[in-house]
Amino acid sequence: MRFEDLNWMDIESYLEQDDRLILVLGACEQHGYLSLASDTLIPMAIADAVSERTGVLVAPPLGFGVSPYFLDFPGTISLRADVFMQIVEDIVRSVHHQGFRGLLVINGHGGNLAARSTLYELANELPDLRAAWLSWWQAPSVIEIEQKHGLSGTHANWTEAFAFTRVAPLPEEEKPEVEFNTLLSAQEARRKLGDGMFGGQYRVDDAIMEQFFEAAVKSALVELEKITSKGTKRKS
Repeated sequence: MRFEDLNWMDIESYLEQDDRLILVLGACEQHGYLSLASDTLIPMAIADAVSERTGVLVAPPLGFGVSPYFLDFPGTISLRADVFMQIVEDIVRSVHHQGFRGLLVINGHGGNLAARSTLYELANELPDLRAAWLSWWQAPSVIEIEQKHGLSGTHANWTEAFAFTRVAPLPEEEKPEVEFNTLLSAQEARRKLGDGMFGGQYRVDDAIMEQFFEAAVKSALVELEKITSKGTKRKS
C-alpha cells in the first residue's frame, strides 16, 4: 500500500489504526547494464512485499542519493551529503508531525549511510520516534544466501540483477574484481571501472535471486517488528 494509491483522508484513517511507515532511500546512478534506478527499485520491491504481508504503508521513495564518484557516468544524479541528510530530516519531521511514530528505513545505496546519523539526532529530539534502519544487502540473512552459493556481492553485479532491474542483455563471462576502496574522482572511477560493474558474475539463476529477495524481505520484517508498539494493530 503506497501513498500514491491513497488520498490524504485515507492516510488520516490509516493513522487511526497504525502509526508505522516504510521509507525507502534510493539513488539514481550507474549500475553497469542494469537500471539507473536499481538502488530505488530493489528496496521499493522489498517495501511492497513487506506492505503486502503486514498492511504497513509505504511512502514515496527518495530516488536520489549521494553518488559523486559516478558523476562521469551519464544518468547519475548525485546530491551533496549535507543536502541529502537535510532532505531525510525534513521527510521524517513531516511524517512525525502527522502522527507517524514507527519508521522503517529501507536503504538501497551505500552512499546514503550517513543519513543514519540524522536519525540518531532525531531520535534524541523526538523521543517518541521508533526508527529502524535496513541496508538490505548487509542483512545477515542476505549474506547467508551469498555464502550458501559461494557467491560474492558487489556493486552492479548479480546481487542487483533482478528481473525488474535488468534493462539490457548481461555478459555471460565473469568480470575480475576491481579494487575500489580508495577515494577516486569521478573521472578516475569511470576509467577504472569500465562498464561500471565492480566484478564477479553479472547474473545468476533466477531461483537464487528469489531466495536472495526473500531473505531481504524476511530481514525487513524483523526490523519492522522492532518498531511495532504493543498497541499497534497488525494485519491478520
